Amino acid sequence: MVISAAVAAPLRKRIKRRTRSVLVRFALWLLGFLPLGPALAIGGLGGRIACRLAGKTRRLALAHLAMAFPEKSEAEREAIVRAMFEHLGRSALELAAIRSYDDRLDTYVELSPPTLLHDVIERRKGMVFVTGHVGSWELLARRVARAGIPNAVIAKANADGALNATAERFRSEGGVTTLWREDSSTGRAIIRTFRQGKALGILIDQDTKVQGVFVPFFGRLAFTPRAAAELAIRFGAPVVVGTIHRKGPRPEDGHLLTVTEIPFASDPPDVEAETIRLTAACTAALEAAIRRHPEEWVWMHERWKTRPEGEGADGGAQAKPVPKSAELSGG
Repeated sequence: MVISAAVAAPLRKRIKRRTRSVLVRFALWLLGFLPLGPALAIGGLGGRIACRLAGKTRRLALAHLAMAFPEKSEAEREAIVRAMFEHLGRSALELAAIRSYDDRLDTYVELSPPTLLHDVIERRKGMVFVTGHVGSWELLARRVARAGIPNAVIAKANADGALNATAERFRSEGGVTTLWREDSSTGRAIIRTFRQGKALGILIDQDTKVQGVFVPFFGRLAFTPRAAAELAIRFGAPVVVGTIHRKGPRPEDGHLLTVTEIPFASDPPDVEAETIRLTAACTAALEAAIRRHPEEWVWMHERWKTRPEGEGADGGAQAKPVPKSAELSGG
């Protein structure tokens, strides 16, 4: 069981978190009665309002867009940020209104190509399903499960245990098992996932406090989680990168979920080199999807915060030596 950090927090902070948690869960329950169309409309409006109010987040997103797309004008980057906020608002309300369209999820989210996931899972080696915070990643996981692919996802718990439980319940109702990164039993659960021939979903597009390698991302080295590549090589599990994007603004437009298999050497002479190469290949596939739909990525995230050792002129945090993620893959 994941132990919430709220246990050690001061009383005032615990009360604040509890109040926020109750309000969020009540709002989700209430919004769950909305039809899809009104939910998307309200979400888009909320996103536009948030864009005006969240000055710091907007400035961070603009700064990162300037790094990724120096060829774009300031007006173009500002338009992407506005569209990003609107997309995030829509996505949040779309998930809240899941009951209004869950019975037709297989048509609302088109899978392309339609048979690849089944072809891969039938090899009985499991699957490492790599994705990122592109489009509606929660809807993506639910659609993969709806396709008949048994799967689990690795997720980071936040300080609010009640919200963690809400997220876990939402995924479970959609056929997705949550493996919390902070849970000591997750390593063993990962081993079982591969031995049972299931898919394991891992997001690799953020600079987080996990074991990682530096690979190119929008022309700059970015500290990237290495677990997906390590697990694939260790267990010989095929690697698939999946990304989802919205086809259009109307409720009937839905989403397109695109999946691509990434080849790799399962018994490489240099495991470290192949880990870096495979991580870079997966990251390149995610970057290509983000370039096609830049408004559907989380540009406020400080993706290039950690810098390689010796590169600190821009003030970024220095990378520290970290062990390989053997504990994550079970030993």
